[in-house]
Amino acid sequence: MKRLNRRQVVQGMGAAALSPVLGHLPLASAQQGDIVVGAAQPVTGVFAFAGTQMHYGLNDFIQWKNEKGGVQGRRLRYVMEDSGFKVDQGVAIFKKIMAAEKPNFFYCDGTPLVKAITRDAVDSKHVMTSSTSLAAAVADPVATPQNFVPGATYSRLHEVLMEHINRTWKGAEKPRIAYVYTEAEFGIDGIPAAKARAAKLGLPIVAEVITKPGGVGVDVSTEVAKLRRARPNIVVFQGYINSPMPEFARQMKEAGMEVEIYGTAWGLDKPAFDALAAVGQNLTGVSLYATGDEDVPMIREIRQYLNKARPGTTHISPFYISAWFSGMVFAEIADRCLKDKKPLTLDNMKAAMESIKNWDTGGLIGLPVDMSGHETQVGRVIRYNPAKKAMEPAGEWIKA
Repeated sequence: MKRLNRRQVVQGMGAAALSPVLGHLPLASAQQGDIVVGAAQPVTGVFAFAGTQMHYGLNDFIQWKNEKGGVQGRRLRYVMEDSGFKVDQGVAIFKKIMAAEKPNFFYCDGTPLVKAITRDAVDSKHVMTSSTSLAAAVADPVATPQNFVPGATYSRLHEVLMEHINRTWKGAEKPRIAYVYTEAEFGIDGIPAAKARAAKLGLPIVAEVITKPGGVGVDVSTEVAKLRRARPNIVVFQGYINSPMPEFARQMKEAGMEVEIYGTAWGLDKPAFDALAAVGQNLTGVSLYATGDEDVPMIREIRQYLNKARPGTTHISPFYISAWFSGMVFAEIADRCLKDKKPLTLDNMKAAMESIKNWDTGGLIGLPVDMSGHETQVGRVIRYNPAKKAMEPAGEWIKA
C-alpha cells in the first residue's frame, strides 16, 4: 500500500477508527445499540509495519459494511487502542474496552494476546475474538472457544503446500525438500504437520535448519553450508516475514545452489518478495486469500473502497486482507444471531460461527468456507511475477 509515516497513521487513527462513514443509510443503533468491535492493534513498535495494515483492514471493513446498512440495520462501531505488540499493554487495553464498551467482538494483535485474554473473554460470556494468529493452539473450539483464526492454520497451510508440490513437480524423481524455520512459536507451529503430510506423499525432507529469531545482519553461513550438503530442490521458510530469507537466498546462489524458495502467509508480503527479487530469486508460497486475483468480487470491493479512502494505494497487504476477513466473520456471526432473534452471547455467537459452512466470501477465499473448526483449512499457492513485480496465482485452491 502507499507509504504513510508513523505519525500520519497515529494522528489519523482517532477519526478513522471511531467515526465510521455511515452514508445516507438509516441504521437502527439508537434503538438496538451498536455492535461493538474492540481492538488492540500494534500500530507502533516492532510490528507497526503490519499493525497499521491490520488496523486499516478492520476499520475499513467496518466502514464499508456500515455504508451498506450495517448488520440487520445495526451499526458496527470500532474502538481501537495501540498495543505496541506488548502483551501487558494489550491485556490492559482489552480490560479497559471490556469495562467501558462491553464489546461483542475483540481483535488481538497476535497469539500471545489471544492466549492471555482467553479466560477473561470466556468468563465474560459476551465477546468473541480473532487476530492475525494462525496458530493451531488458538483455533481450538475447546481450549479457546471464543476465538477463530482468519484463515487456515500454519499446519493446514503446510499440508496444502505439500499437496501442491506433489501435484505439480515435473521432475523424474520426487523433489528434495529442506525446511528452515525460527525456533519461535511462529516458526515451529506447522512443521509437524508438514513432515507428516510429506511422509504420507513420499516427499523427502532432507534437512531441517532451525534459527534463532533475528533480523538484518544475521550470519547464516553455517546454515547455508548445511543446506548445501543436503542438496535440496526446494527450501521452505517458516516464521519469517522478511529477513533473513534474502541473505539465505544470496548465499545459496553464491554457493551454486539452484533451489526454489517457498514461504507461507505473512512471509509472502511485499518486503519479502521485493527483497528476494533483488537477489534474483522468485518467491513462491501458500496464500490464505485471493492474492493477485483482481477478478474476485471482494477484492474489487476492497479496491473500490481504497480508491475512495486512500487514493493511490496499489499493494494490498495480506495483513490488511486478514483483518478485513476477520471483520467479515464478525459480521456474519452477528447477522446469524440477529436473524434467529438470539442475543449476542458467547454461546450463541460460537454456535453461529460453527454453523458457517459452504459460505461464499465473495471469492476472498476461493472455496466455500467452513468455520466449524474455527479455521478455514483452505489455501492456494502464489508466485512472484518479475514482470509485474507482484505475486499472482500459481495453483488451484486446495483444502487440507
